[in-house]
Amino acid sequence: MPLSDWAATIRQHLSQRSRISVLTGAGISAESGIPTFRGPEGYWTVGSKAYHPQEMATLAMFHQRPDDVWQWYLHRATVCHQAAPNPGHRAIAAMGDLLGDRFTLMTQNVDGLHQRAGSRDHHTFQIHGNVFQVRCAAACRPDLLSLPAALIGRDKMQPLSALERELLTCPGCGQRLRPHVLWFDESYDETYFKFHSSLAAAAQTGLLLVVGTSGATNLPNQVAWTVLQNGGTIMDVNPTPNPFSELARRSPGGAFIQQPSGRFLPELLQVIRQGLPAPDPP
Repeated sequence: MPLSDWAATIRQHLSQRSRISVLTGAGISAESGIPTFRGPEGYWTVGSKAYHPQEMATLAMFHQRPDDVWQWYLHRATVCHQAAPNPGHRAIAAMGDLLGDRFTLMTQNVDGLHQRAGSRDHHTFQIHGNVFQVRCAAACRPDLLSLPAALIGRDKMQPLSALERELLTCPGCGQRLRPHVLWFDESYDETYFKFHSSLAAAAQTGLLLVVGTSGATNLPNQVAWTVLQNGGTIMDVNPTPNPFSELARRSPGGAFIQQPSGRFLPELLQVIRQGLPAPDPP
């Protein structure tokens, strides 16, 4: 789609005061140097066996080999901690500030880069959790705790020490803490992963920007289909074609933008800045 076409669509939604939502996945964080979850860096060797990410990231594996699962997640937390937000993250944060209550960010990423870029908690739904948060594995309390800073920066294959196990113990009941992430053998819920809130936002969305995700999980697909079925516009920003690309083409005014998000989103932000209606006089 030519620049003038997608920009005109953005301006139309701004003039209509549409809700604009953004759905992000691993692609945007890959531009910050974080390996994608299903890539080669996701594999983990325990003894002589290499485990696939879908095997490590399960509640069943946590029950069987909690230390190994924690080693894997502490390594991922270290990688995420060393990364920095890129222009795509910063552009999305600025969109949220400009659009206010007419903006929702739904992210599959657990790296916290959106928040570090300035995205506000009240309109950011971390639908797969956050690797820097923990909660009681026995569910003795619903609140989330911060991952102890002393656990970040460990060597990749360093076994957990007795002190580190103590740091990963629930202060309420003494059971193990677990990463606050959605595992493959778990289901979305509202309390931790904003399932109903995400679908409610999708139902009110006039323009959905899908950034760096291929739709491999359930809730992102439901969000996109809800927007499509309600007559909303979908723009898919991704270097490679994916299932959302076709949904975007089927939506009114939709487009597949085959560019890195760090290059395209700052351009889109400028269109939003220029196209916002003037504020009402006092």
